[in-house]
Amino acid sequence: MQYTGVLQKMQSELGTPIQYYLVFENDFLNMNQVLNKELHINFIKFQCLNCGRDRTIYRQGFCKSCFYEIPTAGDWIMRPELSTAHLDKEDRDLAYEKKVQLQPHIVYLANSSNIKVGVTRKTQIPTRWIDQGAHEAIEIVEVPNRYLAGITEVALKDHIGDKTNWRKMLINDVKDENLAEWRQKLRAYIPEEVADYFIENNTETHLDFPVLQYPQKVSSLNLGKTPDFKGTLKGIKGQYLIFEDNTVFNVRGSEGYYVGLTIS
Repeated sequence: MQYTGVLQKMQSELGTPIQYYLVFENDFLNMNQVLNKELHINFIKFQCLNCGRDRTIYRQGFCKSCFYEIPTAGDWIMRPELSTAHLDKEDRDLAYEKKVQLQPHIVYLANSSNIKVGVTRKTQIPTRWIDQGAHEAIEIVEVPNRYLAGITEVALKDHIGDKTNWRKMLINDVKDENLAEWRQKLRAYIPEEVADYFIENNTETHLDFPVLQYPQKVSSLNLGKTPDFKGTLKGIKGQYLIFEDNTVFNVRGSEGYYVGLTIS
């Protein structure tokens, strides 16, 4: 089977295990069905996810000029505390920013390699946790806009991490934690204006990833340096493909790369 198209982050569907899909312009591929098969990835060209041109990808699947111009790559995406739509103040495109920022957001705890705090739109639960390779997660607060979620995350980062150790996540060097207890410990550090949005009695969500064999160590595939790769797929976790030879490939980190895929 052969497929061609520009890489974007895999879409996922909660299940036991999670189902993953690579979606191209005119086709899609259920990646779970490729487990234990040889996958040949061939880098053909760049294709910016915004302008569609063959320009070197800078960040988040965009060429450099698009990254610094389009509203979907504003600083508030990565740093939600910089959100200003609730003040009616524009960053790049106020209409877009209101649409995204002025909707319910969740501050959560997720455990992938270690416990971390994070922010996402309510509509992105549990997708955000899946993308991070978290095997368990729990909501802390639900707020009406991105700014309130951002300042909560900033406050909690002084007491718990906000980064995932992707290598530990991929070799499955993780331990279970009582996230409900952690939530109660952190409650005292939530900003006063967010205190009323604290979630009291929900339970952890547990996630089951389709992995047949975890790597003992990881070697990261960079299509810019290795444009032609073959390997037997053994697992999918977060946005990574895990191969039999310990190679791992970050699909989301390669957004904007136009590739050919052959499955045998």
